[in-house]
Parts: sequence; C-alpha cells; structure tokens
Amino acid sequence: MAIRIRPVDRHDTARLVVLLDQLGYPTDDADVHERLTYWLHDQASVLLGADDAGELIGVAALHVCPILERTGRFGRVVALVVDDRYRGQGVGRSLLTEVERRARAAGCIMMEVTSSVHRDAAHRFYAGLGYEDTVDRSRRFIKPLPPAGESPRR
Repeated sequence: MAIRIRPVDRHDTARLVVLLDQLGYPTDDADVHERLTYWLHDQASVLLGADDAGELIGVAALHVCPILERTGRFGRVVALVVDDRYRGQGVGRSLLTEVERRARAAGCIMMEVTSSVHRDAAHRFYAGLGYEDTVDRSRRFIKPLPPAGESPRR
C-alpha cells in the first residue's frame, strides 16, 4: 500500500461523507459541500487526506490558533479518521505526522486533540504518539450559540 498525503478538495465530498459517518457523525453530500466552502478557504486551517490509489481513505483537519498567554500558536486536530478497512496500518500516524509538520511550519509550539471518552483505541493511539491526557488539569466547556439574529434559548 502506497499512501500519499495530499490536500482534500471538493472531489472528495462523497468519501468524506463515508469517513465522517465512520467517525460517528452521519452527514450528507450537501452538508459536506457547505463545510468545504469555509474549510478550503480558511487560511488558518488545512484538510489533509490519505490517498490510496486515488481513494480517500483518511482525513485530518488542522486549525492553527494564536496563543495570547504565551508566544506562539497551537495546532488543534479538529478531526482525524481513517477508513475502518485501513486502521492499524499506519495511515493515522502518517496523517498526524504531516499535520504536526505543518503546525510547526505555522509557528505552533504545541498540539491539541480532543477525543470522546468512549474512544479507548483513539486514546491509546494519541498517547503512543506522545499526546498527554490532561483531563486532571483542565476542562472543556461548550456552549451552543444560536444563529445570528436569534435569541438564546434558556
């Protein structure tokens, strides 16, 4: 298997639908097409794909954020998924290695990734690549925002 890491583009829409479903986020072509509209033009973000003979078999989404309290930026892996037929063959490692390379080139001094509590295999994967679980030192708080012009619901 000769994996090539390359940018994701609109031709990958159908495969992205499959991969996002495998990650646990069912979607459709129209929604992925809309998301690609902002992802592909965001200067602080990159979508990388793992390609096997023209088939997208994995994707990694990186967003680079400036840090105010320290000098530098941090890279956030927003999504990482490998087609279940290819897991355990080094595809995720290849994607993450390229994401980290690009993050360093963008001035990142650290990486961040979040993973649902039930994804034990993913946790072992990240730990094996040097990522530290910091749940005992920090928390993640999320607040949904209503669309612009709508009042918040309480």
